[in-house]
Amino acid sequence: MSDCGTRAVSVIGFIGSVFSPWYRWSGRRNPQNHVCINVATYGPGGRFTMTDRGESALRQTSSRFEVGPSMMRWENGQLVIDIDEVSGPPIISRIRGTITVTPSAVTSVELPLTPDGAHIWRPFAPCSRIDVNIDRPGWQWQGEGYFDANFGTRALEDDFSYWTWGRYPTSRGATCFYDATRLDGSELAAGFRFGHDGQAYPIPLPPKTRLRRSLWAVARETRADAGARARQTLNMLDAPFYSRSAVETVLDGETTVGVHEALDLRRFRSPLIKPMLAVRVPRRKRWHYD
Repeated sequence: MSDCGTRAVSVIGFIGSVFSPWYRWSGRRNPQNHVCINVATYGPGGRFTMTDRGESALRQTSSRFEVGPSMMRWENGQLVIDIDEVSGPPIISRIRGTITVTPSAVTSVELPLTPDGAHIWRPFAPCSRIDVNIDRPGWQWQGEGYFDANFGTRALEDDFSYWTWGRYPTSRGATCFYDATRLDGSELAAGFRFGHDGQAYPIPLPPKTRLRRSLWAVARETRADAGARARQTLNMLDAPFYSRSAVETVLDGETTVGVHEALDLRRFRSPLIKPMLAVRVPRRKRWHYD
């Protein structure tokens, strides 16, 4: 998020694009044949890109992840992301630029999201700075950055019905909450405070507080000090099963604005959702590198 709070950017690299209808229709047999670097910008002139690409577009080394025209790479202690993507309907246009994430430290935390470890959350750099340089007026800015990963050996909708996640910057670093309801009815509830030195501390969970439903009526909740209320300050991504937004809450008496996500996997499981997604997620099977 930008320091002024009016713009934000999200970049997700996928091997096995979990929200791609093409990957689901393929039977999810070959994750490397459904790869993507999803770029979304939020604020004035925001765009959404999510092209599902075939195996020929994927190149990897120990320090680089490349999908067609875009790549992520570690360089001098920074995560450098070069983007060259085309946004989907209703406004089709090209987005080019570089995004640099500079971690204050890299953590060693892993959190299994299911008892058998089939899904794992890995917050690599919860405390970071971000520098955005995209080829559009007003899209050169700095702000709060964050870098994590999720790994899984089963489809999300096979194990979960709903989850929320939030990352909130604080004067001591950053606080993250992960709350999920599994299909078997069991619950995951986790909270961590991360210092600028990369140290992680499990914290007592403050109470849940409800947020107003998203435009697609996705239920949303986060955590806040007892008696405090949370509110949305910037709508980012709004889909029938997914919401991403900037949310203001109060933690340990400190008012903070962070990024919040809610995912309704009961809705995502519906076969009606997949054709809708195909409009926003084009499939490009072939790619040739020069």
